Amino acid sequence: MHAGRRDLAGLGVHVPSIDLSTTNPLADVESGGDSYEALATGGRPIPGGSHVYGRLWNPTVARFEEALAELEGSAEAVAFASGMAALTACVLAMSSSGKRHVVAVRPLYGGSDHLLDNGLLGVEVTWAAPKEIAHALRPDTGLVVVETPANPTLDLLDLHDVCEQAGDVPVLVDNTFATPVLQQPMRHGAALVLHSATKFIGGHGDVLGGVVAAGPEWAASLRRVRAITGGILHPLGGYLLHRGLQTLPVRVHAQQASAQRVADWLVAHPLVDAVHYPGLPGCDPDGIVGRQMAGPGSVIAFDVVGGFPAAAAVANACELITHAVSLGGTETLIEHPASLTHRPVRAEARPSPGLLRISVGLEAVEDLCADLDKALKLD
Repeated sequence: MHAGRRDLAGLGVHVPSIDLSTTNPLADVESGGDSYEALATGGRPIPGGSHVYGRLWNPTVARFEEALAELEGSAEAVAFASGMAALTACVLAMSSSGKRHVVAVRPLYGGSDHLLDNGLLGVEVTWAAPKEIAHALRPDTGLVVVETPANPTLDLLDLHDVCEQAGDVPVLVDNTFATPVLQQPMRHGAALVLHSATKFIGGHGDVLGGVVAAGPEWAASLRRVRAITGGILHPLGGYLLHRGLQTLPVRVHAQQASAQRVADWLVAHPLVDAVHYPGLPGCDPDGIVGRQMAGPGSVIAFDVVGGFPAAAAVANACELITHAVSLGGTETLIEHPASLTHRPVRAEARPSPGLLRISVGLEAVEDLCADLDKALKLD
């Protein structure tokens, strides 16, 4: 509620201002040059200096970063124009240190998988099973990349074990599904925590953004990449994401409560083959929920009896539930991952063709179940 806002009363305002400046006045050539150098190389504004240019620094975005860092328990955070821009910056920052190898655990968000797997950024990736991370490390390994709960199958990883296997290699955890409300990966040894802030942090489907919680050294490297590549979050996006944090706990807990009920209902449905949700028996064999996570979250995956044709028919038939990509908003969304978010993933790693993913919103559970029941029976 108060992170990144504690100085507002002293400023005589109740909400932060939105600084839309693309350029900023310079007191003189010398101080302007010093300010530019500090920001363009990943530093912070010089006291009394200028912000120089909107690609380098924005105070509205900085407030959101301060708040997110506090929630994740990190020293700093760096915000980007999207979650993919944030991941790209992490890989480029790694490469700038001379490392060219990434160890990653599937499943990941399809865009993340595609970015790492296609060689676009000049790095090599080794895909490892959760228990084989240590064996996949090389002298030039610069990152271990994991996502838990994983997109789209909700697989869970023991982050303490992941970080122990990684040793001195930094671990990047995509924490989008859990949010800081349910999980803080740095408590378990992670060096970087990534969010597609578009999802739960924004929470209303009206703002794109990404953010990485990190220590000072990584944060400086990420800001340097951001300054050079121009991936900074827009000030209006920074304002909306900062505002989203104020209601994040309320939304996450309410959506999670509904998701548990929807998952229980799906388990009993005769046209549903399997349900993947950490709050169900058998879906959390290592006891991650309650030990690493404060709850199972509000994203559910389920396999429909009849495979792809049946799954496609269900997605197409939903009326109250919106057929769309993304997740974490106030409205319930359904998508077919193999056809959409995970379409670029190699065939052998792609989700089951009968799998659907639901992000449970704030609608009445009875209405959601009625919509799903109708769609399942129309198949």
